[in-house]
Amino acid sequence: MDQQPTTDKLRIDKWLWYARVLKSRSLATKFVQSGHIRVNSDKVSLASHGLKVGDVLTIAIHQRVCILKVAALGTRRGPASEAVLLYEDLTPADTQTDLKKRAAVTPSPERRPDKRERRKIDEFKSGFR
Repeated sequence: MDQQPTTDKLRIDKWLWYARVLKSRSLATKFVQSGHIRVNSDKVSLASHGLKVGDVLTIAIHQRVCILKVAALGTRRGPASEAVLLYEDLTPADTQTDLKKRAAVTPSPERRPDKRERRKIDEFKSGFR
């Protein structure tokens, strides 16, 4: 009667929290319920969905798509170095470099606008409201 329950599955919201994909477990629960996650190409909307080692997650987060393969289930939310061991990133390399290029192309101002320029900017923006 002292049998330990098999831990071959873990709730998807817990795993997302353990792997540090999302900041909190409640955010992970809401994210799963919103339908932005697929497990092995099947849409998941229940936070209690069980994950097992080898499952492939397709996650639409922060205006990009991440593909993660579950390498381990984990037992706690540890440091980032431990969280990285829970998954294998299968996101295509061209997508990752595209994001870096997009960030590099974004112009950064050489200096901050002064008071007069800020007023002009605010005046310009107020015309669109």
